[in-house]
Amino acid sequence: MRGKTYDEIKVGDIDGFSKTITESDIHSFSAVTSDFNPIHVDEVYATTSSLGKKMGGRIAQGMISTSLFSTLVGMYIPGKGALYVSQSCTFKMPVRIGDTLRAECEVLEKMEKNRIRMATRCINQHGQVVTEGEAVAIAAKRVEDVI
Repeated sequence: MRGKTYDEIKVGDIDGFSKTITESDIHSFSAVTSDFNPIHVDEVYATTSSLGKKMGGRIAQGMISTSLFSTLVGMYIPGKGALYVSQSCTFKMPVRIGDTLRAECEVLEKMEKNRIRMATRCINQHGQVVTEGEAVAIAAKRVEDVI
């Protein structure tokens, strides 16, 4: 996808993509971030500890779902040539190995200096919102920057 320039983006534009979370994703994310919390990487801990029992077993790092928003900004809306400025988020439910997440963004507002404000959300295969928030990004001004 080539993305859109600031002038091409309209309030109400929605885009997204899906990704299934794998064991490899959790371990790769741990390697990059050094988040080796046993609730993410240790099956025994995740099934026997009080926290693990409360969560229902192993869960993915919450930031895995929010990192999908970066893909939205850089590849979908606004897309190539965009710069991510901010993100707020709330974790609504745990994400598990095998969950397929649909990451979506919806343009809420076009602001000055080529900035756009977007609603962001990840929805699992059961239609449940697992993460939601808002992002601001700077969209490319020139078509040459998004081709």
